Amino acid sequence: MVARIVTGKSIRGMLIYNEQKVATGDALMLMASGFATDAQRLSLFQKIERFNKLTKLNSRSKTNAMHISLNFHKDDKLNPQLLQQIAVEYMQAIGFADQPFIAYKHFDTDHPHLHIATTLINKNGERIKTEAIGKNLSEPARIYIEKKYGLLQAKGRKLANEPYIRIAEYGSKPTKRQIANIAGSVKRDYAFTSFQEYKAILSMFKVFADRGDPETLMYKNNGLLYSILDSHGNSIGVPIKASSISTAVTIKELEKCYGPNREKRRPKKEDLKNRINKVLQNYHKLSKSTLQKELAAHQIALIYRQNEHGLIYGMTFIDHKNLTVFNGSDLGKEYSASSISKILSLEDQLKAYFKKPLTAAISLKTEKPSHANGTILDSVAIKDEPDPLTKAYRKKKKKKGKRPTQNLGL
Repeated sequence: MVARIVTGKSIRGMLIYNEQKVATGDALMLMASGFATDAQRLSLFQKIERFNKLTKLNSRSKTNAMHISLNFHKDDKLNPQLLQQIAVEYMQAIGFADQPFIAYKHFDTDHPHLHIATTLINKNGERIKTEAIGKNLSEPARIYIEKKYGLLQAKGRKLANEPYIRIAEYGSKPTKRQIANIAGSVKRDYAFTSFQEYKAILSMFKVFADRGDPETLMYKNNGLLYSILDSHGNSIGVPIKASSISTAVTIKELEKCYGPNREKRRPKKEDLKNRINKVLQNYHKLSKSTLQKELAAHQIALIYRQNEHGLIYGMTFIDHKNLTVFNGSDLGKEYSASSISKILSLEDQLKAYFKKPLTAAISLKTEKPSHANGTILDSVAIKDEPDPLTKAYRKKKKKKGKRPTQNLGL
């Protein structure tokens, strides 16, 4: 079982998201704890009001809502009654036994999972502390529930390294529904601070977000189109207008997230850097694909941003563990494209640059670093040498008659 906890400022938004899933057949309301009547008789207004009565007791606390997802392995045998019991025991274990909450079972991924919506304000008007709740309370609860009910353990299993959102597949379900599910989940759970970061996360789930070129009328009017990507990364099918999607994923709504998300992702920065370091400290040189695979084992997706000449000018790190996204330069100078590119194998860079196999023999040995102190990032950041590929490109522009390998001295 994998537990994910996200705090927010709108219990109303969380409930609407889940209720829309119920309306489209992608979710089922399992239970409502702490309500005075039968859960099935509650209207959306009544559900929202139950939580609002508590949040009004503490107007100072802006972050007053919590959304939890409990993700199980696809081989776990779980009926509705067992899921209800697990939801109750988990909420008790993390200190929310007396808080009202609503649990939904979702059907939009390959593995069964629950979504639980609750409030952080208790009946005394106090905000429940959530600092280190994942490590101190949620993790022990996960281990206890796995053992008690014989669930497949998340630790060390593939499930722990996978994003919980189902990847879009054209034709498997209505396009608009798939895009709404994915875009809505990303907007709600991931801390992105720009449209480009949001777009990068969506690409992980085979969804393309397009504003058009800056000089187009669509771009100037804040228009936005969504489409599904095929296996080759090309848009397929008729694009869907953002304004027609019920999960509020227009440019205007996305821009509201940028400021709050900067604060939300700040505490997660060091953890991401530490996990990147664990990978980089094992290598002197490595290929682009190897770096991506090694980071993926730590729940980090790496997207390279390259120009038309194949040169890397930027890197985006998507942290599926903490649901954040950072450009390399935002993490620090040593995580920028210019620094990390220095440990990428020269052969790998040249293949991308010239877009053809190399005939010259280039011997690059991949091994653990010899320096004892600091990470490999420290060593590559100390000596700031000119990029040999950039230098070669400049020479190539001036002396068109020479072969690229001659300019590089190979």
